[in-house]
Amino acid sequence: MPSPRRALGDFGESAARSHLLRAGYAILASNWRCRIGEIDLVARQGDQLVFVEVRTRRADGPISPEESISPAKRRRMLALADAY
Repeated sequence: MPSPRRALGDFGESAARSHLLRAGYAILASNWRCRIGEIDLVARQGDQLVFVEVRTRRADGPISPEESISPAKRRRMLALADAY
């Protein structure tokens, strides 16, 4: 049985995947990994690729999900997108 934290993360990834599919995106990869790290979701709509970092919380916090991604995590996401 997954930990409560893992279950919450799985729920968030499933919700994000469903949202993207309803919006017309094709899901190309889930939990794509390389030596740099992991991308939660890779999606495509037309010629646009989207790299998704899913942030799931139990309740609203003092900062937005966008603000919760550190500059180092942003740099890693860019490197992961390049590697993909």
